[in-house]
Amino acid sequence: MELLKILREEKSIGLKGGIYHRTQIKLAYNTNRIEGSKLSEEQTRYIYETNTIFIENGETTVNVDDIVETVNHFSCFDYMLDIADEPISEEHIKRFHYLLKINTSDSKKSWFRVGDYKLKPNIVGGIETSLPFNVSIDMKNLIEAYLNKRIITINDIIDFHYEFENIHPFQDGNGRVGRLIIFKECLANSIIPFIIEDDHKFFYYRGLSEYLKVKGYLTDTCLSAQDKYKKILDYFLPKS
Repeated sequence: MELLKILREEKSIGLKGGIYHRTQIKLAYNTNRIEGSKLSEEQTRYIYETNTIFIENGETTVNVDDIVETVNHFSCFDYMLDIADEPISEEHIKRFHYLLKINTSDSKKSWFRVGDYKLKPNIVGGIETSLPFNVSIDMKNLIEAYLNKRIITINDIIDFHYEFENIHPFQDGNGRVGRLIIFKECLANSIIPFIIEDDHKFFYYRGLSEYLKVKGYLTDTCLSAQDKYKKILDYFLPKS
């Protein structure tokens, strides 16, 4: 909760170069990159700091959606900080999706529901997800079971993430919403949060696909990511 307080404080005063600033860039870059964004971390930083973008050597074009979703993710993170200590709810989760996908090319499709559950079934990584007519009850059951836990541990948060991704409640953007929920729930439960980096995408996806057989794949990936974020905390928030 101390970290949440510091992140909120740095956000409110617009502090540059602190843990809030670093987390915004690192999380937006990696979570979007995992989903196929072509923007580099330096371009992500440039967008965050200057609200402009530069073309790197060899590039001829930049995908507009990559830019929009990067800017949107910054807003998602701010909203997440605002509600981090509230119990997770469908309202929060739908708001994450709305903030992430608004003004993208997807949002202009008549069948794509920005900020609401999917209308069309989808398969992810060869795995069937919840059918649209089951999503609402599946999400209610998932959240209810989670909130009924007396003490939330990092393993509970990882379990929730797997179940959320298995439901895949939205037409697109599920991974990024799911990883924002991870960060939120870590902050809410005084657990060091973590950022899944693009370099570990293979291990992350393997962990999700094999979770019911070997939970350790995904758990180890998350714990390794947690160790990396702890190093960032040790730099910005050294112990006295």
